[in-house]
Amino acid sequence: MRLVSFLPSATEILYELGVGDSVLAVTHECNYPMEAKTKPRVIHSSFDPQKMSSQEIDNKVTELVNAGKDIYILDEQILKKANPDLIISQGICEVCSPYTREISKAVTLLGGKPEVLVLDPKNLDDILQNIIEVGNKVEKQEKAKDYTIKLQKRIDHIKDIPKISRPKVLCIEWLDPLFSAGHWVPQMVEIAGGINGVSSTGEKSRRMQIDEIITFDPDIVILMPCGFDVTRTILEYEKLLENNNWKKIKAVNRGEVYAVNANEYFSKPGPRTVAGLEILAKIIHPDTFRDLHVPKQSIQKIDPE
Repeated sequence: MRLVSFLPSATEILYELGVGDSVLAVTHECNYPMEAKTKPRVIHSSFDPQKMSSQEIDNKVTELVNAGKDIYILDEQILKKANPDLIISQGICEVCSPYTREISKAVTLLGGKPEVLVLDPKNLDDILQNIIEVGNKVEKQEKAKDYTIKLQKRIDHIKDIPKISRPKVLCIEWLDPLFSAGHWVPQMVEIAGGINGVSSTGEKSRRMQIDEIITFDPDIVILMPCGFDVTRTILEYEKLLENNNWKKIKAVNRGEVYAVNANEYFSKPGPRTVAGLEILAKIIHPDTFRDLHVPKQSIQKIDPE
């Protein structure tokens, strides 16, 4: 089967299921596993976010959406050369990955030939179910089943360990403007032993006001800007510190603010969100999960100013 992935988490799943050699094109964001970097890029961003601040990125995306212009560019030559039997895409977020417009264009270019599998997970259960769905499409049903059982055991390990307390936790998906972390993140916080605030499981991430945060008054704040690693997140956080209202928050005053590697473990609804759950457990209940190993450079506590 000839496969094209419009979604980084789908690319991860395909490699985990052992069909990486059948993946003939991926997006510019498909950087895991390392082998995925060698594949032709069928999708590119229409602008370079690496040299832009959070506010500049948000302004650019808003401008493109309002003007009906493309956030992502489809490479027609690479798509035609790949000539896929199956394209895997997403229905979660217009900003995060290629969306309805790109899928429709691709199918039209290929004369309606390829089948399209759209993944639209809203929680961890859906993410595991997506692995099963992909496994069914690429005839790796048993491998998908075995893999999801292993991931479920890791989730259950976090869920089943007794927690003495349940601190209030706020996860932030964008810093300028402020966005709550929605989709699967609220459920992850609850499983890890926290009380999630401002957002709810399955809801889309949304703009939030600092007054909402002050009202919730979290014990812990976790910064996970979509697509950013720890270093980039801490750089962006410096601007937020200039807001005097930010310092009214309990977690900020107590030095309970953490940056995590959102790009690897939170933004993409693939197998590594389970590592994201373990990272949250480590932050929320450090003593309980003292012996739990999480990936290097996946968390950094930010010293209070």
